[in-house]
Amino acid sequence: MTADGFKIAIVGATGAVGREMIAVLESRPFPISNCVPFASPRSRGKPISLRGKSYACHVLEPGCFRGVDFAFFDASDEVSREWVSEALSAGAWVVDNSGVHRMDPETELSVPEVNGQGLDRLVAAGAGARKLVAGPNCTTVQLVAALKPLSDRYGLKRVSVSTYQSVSGAGAAAMEELRAQLKSEATGGQVEAKVLKHPIAFNLIPQIGSFDAEGHTSEEKKVIEETRKILGLPRLPIACTAVRVPTLACHAESVSVELEKAFDLPDVRALLSNAPGVQLEDDPAQGRYPMNRDCAGRDPVYVGRLRRDPSLDHGLQFWVVSDNLRKGAALNAIQIAERIALLLR
Repeated sequence: MTADGFKIAIVGATGAVGREMIAVLESRPFPISNCVPFASPRSRGKPISLRGKSYACHVLEPGCFRGVDFAFFDASDEVSREWVSEALSAGAWVVDNSGVHRMDPETELSVPEVNGQGLDRLVAAGAGARKLVAGPNCTTVQLVAALKPLSDRYGLKRVSVSTYQSVSGAGAAAMEELRAQLKSEATGGQVEAKVLKHPIAFNLIPQIGSFDAEGHTSEEKKVIEETRKILGLPRLPIACTAVRVPTLACHAESVSVELEKAFDLPDVRALLSNAPGVQLEDDPAQGRYPMNRDCAGRDPVYVGRLRRDPSLDHGLQFWVVSDNLRKGAALNAIQIAERIALLLR
């Protein structure tokens, strides 16, 4: 760190999340003295603009993290497996958005508004601490932001969630595939699926990730396991169905929870209205509830359609929408670094 700020590295700078991270950094006061963007060899030398300066893309190689204070990984699991240790060895704080380290018991899995105290403990541990923080799956981030205040006030007995995940969660190529398929459908042309398993235009695909022997997908298991870890509730019963939908931005979730205690809806509305990182949009009579088109490019986790679940004694149902590239990945990573940086300065 210099007097001007931190030297940062962004691994995967030209990808969908990497580009969103650049946009987030443009709008927030995180102090930066220098930036080293990393991308694939085909993007070597490509200019990345950040805060009025241009930085050329580099490729990963031994010694490339020398002098870096914060390294953000927004690439594949394979890249993180190979290069996170290199960044740690160079002394950098690493925020890894891949799935490699999330469930490691020794690694903090963080959504700062939900369990930021874990970051405080990590910094307080000093030089002996492993300076690695994992960012959760984007679907998990918005779910735990809504569940945390409910858990703290009423206790959680059971959670059931169905996700409606945009193609941006599968990367820029999936977004282009949806656009191409929509154009082809409009002109009566052939629709081909190359990135996703099936055509996504005018379709829903109830599979994200690979299936296990019991019929659960890897995406569904991520949501279950990560939610338990972040909330500190390792035995919380959770059911999840993850669905890919033909939208370009934001993930949505239909959530049903069984609470441990009785509740009043006005109290729940007040609770969620004051929850950090959450914005309540809940006036069904006026057609006011979270929708992808309204939430794209924005920071909060939006919650609406609050209502009792009549099938349960203490049941609550609600709808959650958030920009999966922003709060679900890029913004959350920057917020992790901001909290650490505040404690370091």
